[in-house]
Amino acid sequence: MMTAETLWAEYIKKFPEHKNAAYDAWHFCDNQEDADELAELTVSGVKTATASAYFWYEDGTEPLPTVGGHSVILNWAKEAVCIIRMTNITVVPFCEVSAEQAYKEGEGDRSLAYWREVHKQYFERDLIEAGYHFDENIKVVCQEFKVVFGP
Repeated sequence: MMTAETLWAEYIKKFPEHKNAAYDAWHFCDNQEDADELAELTVSGVKTATASAYFWYEDGTEPLPTVGGHSVILNWAKEAVCIIRMTNITVVPFCEVSAEQAYKEGEGDRSLAYWREVHKQYFERDLIEAGYHFDENIKVVCQEFKVVFGP
């Protein structure tokens, strides 16, 4: 099992110019099946984007992702699978997320209709837990990335 710290240390050995860079470590989604599948899609290069609800960043406790920021992607078991670097960040209403974004996320049939269906369900669960309600105008943080290192 490779930890986030171990994978990051290997990355720094190969790319010492990033030794002062910060990184975070996280997994996709809120269940094992999806988290593991999306981690594999990322490693394989199919998944090059993700999206999150903006409300998680509004209070300032969670920093908004930034272009150039690094993340160690984990599977559900918290094993490091790869390191990504953010290449583009946009914030748009849910109803304005593009078909291109949906395709880059690599999920299901990669259509906007599929993206809207599964993300609406996910955001509804996420928002209810935080005491909010979903509507088509919630802000979504659309993040594009590239894999920069993997075991």
